[in-house]
Amino acid sequence: MKALLSAAMVLGFCGLASAQEDKANPVGTWKCDYKIGDQQRTATLTLKKEGDKFIGTMNWPDQKDEKIKEAKFMDGKLAFSAERKLMGNTIPIDYTVTIDGDTFKGKGASMFGGQKQEFDIEGKREK
Repeated sequence: MKALLSAAMVLGFCGLASAQEDKANPVGTWKCDYKIGDQQRTATLTLKKEGDKFIGTMNWPDQKDEKIKEAKFMDGKLAFSAERKLMGNTIPIDYTVTIDGDTFKGKGASMFGGQKQEFDIEGKREK
């Protein structure tokens, strides 16, 4: 009886761990919305996992296939950076988002004109 109970508990914990991992899976294509000043903006983030690393690209309406850098995922939090090219300037942006199922919320931050600027960003996984 104890063996049966122990086996059931182990399977239950494994199922719970698997469900939590699936719930916060960053792999996929994400439609991103954010606001800079009064201007609503969009981007698309595409993430893949190769071995133990995450790779991907960011696409904006006027800039395509920008490779993301330093992607890290742990405990439902995804952090990465990408370079935005605007009007002859290259602006590195650091993103940190928390994934919850098929949505995420977080922040983007960059240095521009000697000042740190932050903005909220939200994403929804495309299916």
